[in-house]
Amino acid sequence: MRRGDVRAALLVSLLDGPAHGYELIQRLETKTEGRWRPSPGSVYPHLQLLADEGLVSESERDGRRIFDLTEAGRSQAEERITTQGYPWEPMSRGGDHGGLRTAVKDLHMAAKQVGLTGSSESIDRATAIVTDARKKLYLLLAES
Repeated sequence: MRRGDVRAALLVSLLDGPAHGYELIQRLETKTEGRWRPSPGSVYPHLQLLADEGLVSESERDGRRIFDLTEAGRSQAEERITTQGYPWEPMSRGGDHGGLRTAVKDLHMAAKQVGLTGSSESIDRATAIVTDARKKLYLLLAES
């Protein structure tokens, strides 16, 4: 996601109620059905900028910084939805490219299982399979 989209995603996500940074990361991961999990390194600086702009307020609860929309922030978030839709909508409109992202995620999980439970021979064979797949993908790009 681009930098401006992170900002918009945080604003719109706060329409669901006040939250600390980690909660916002989880909300965005849920809203994108696992397609995007922003890093703390992108979330916290944006939250600070939104606070500096007067769009969110900060308070402390149970030792955590809680962020909530101000009236100006709520207005901007609602305007964003009205004019451009939800920031994460492009991810659900063909953003998976025919299931490629899901297939890669599933491949990662299978490879992880082989790495955790497979024999030495299985791990070597899995490594060869993944290496071959990578080469074939680059060949596909070269043909395009």
